[in-house]
Amino acid sequence: MAAADKPSLRELVEDFLFREAALLDEWRLDDWSELFTEDARYVVPTTDLPEGDPEHDLVFVNDDMTRLRGRVKRLKSRFAHREYPSSRTRRFVSNVRVAETDDGAVSVESNVLVYRFRSGEAAPYVGSIAYVLRWVDGDLKIAHRRAVLDLEDLSWHGALSIIF
Repeated sequence: MAAADKPSLRELVEDFLFREAALLDEWRLDDWSELFTEDARYVVPTTDLPEGDPEHDLVFVNDDMTRLRGRVKRLKSRFAHREYPSSRTRRFVSNVRVAETDDGAVSVESNVLVYRFRSGEAAPYVGSIAYVLRWVDGDLKIAHRRAVLDLEDLSWHGALSIIF
C-alpha cells in the first residue's frame, strides 16, 4: 500500500468511534464490550461534578471489565426495566481530537450527542467522551472511557439507563 493510501491515525480512530457508536445504536452490547482491554475502566461522573474522580467522589458508573460485562448482561435482560424493550438511540460523534502518548497509547476526545427514543418521546444526551486507546494485536482497544454529560441534572430524562 502506498504511503498516500495509508489511513492516518485520525482516520483509524474516527472509524473506531463510528463503529463503537453503531454497535451501541444497534444494541450489539456484547460486541461493544469486546472493544475493551481486559484491564479497562468505564467511568461516567455525576452531572453535578463532571470532573469527579471515582477514587474520591460518587459517580454514576465506575466499571472494570467484570462490572461492564454484568452491565451488558443486565441491559440485555428483562431486569433492565427502563430498557426493556430496548430504547432506540442515534449517536452523533464530532470534534474528534487525537494525540499519541509517550507510551504508545492514543488519547482521544470527542463530543457526542445521543438521542434516546422511548414511549413516543425523544431525549437528547449531550456531552463528551475521553478515551485512552491501546493497540492490541493490531487493533485499537479501549483501555479507559470517560463519558461526561453536559446536562446539569437528569430530572427531565428520568435517569441514565443507556450506555452514553
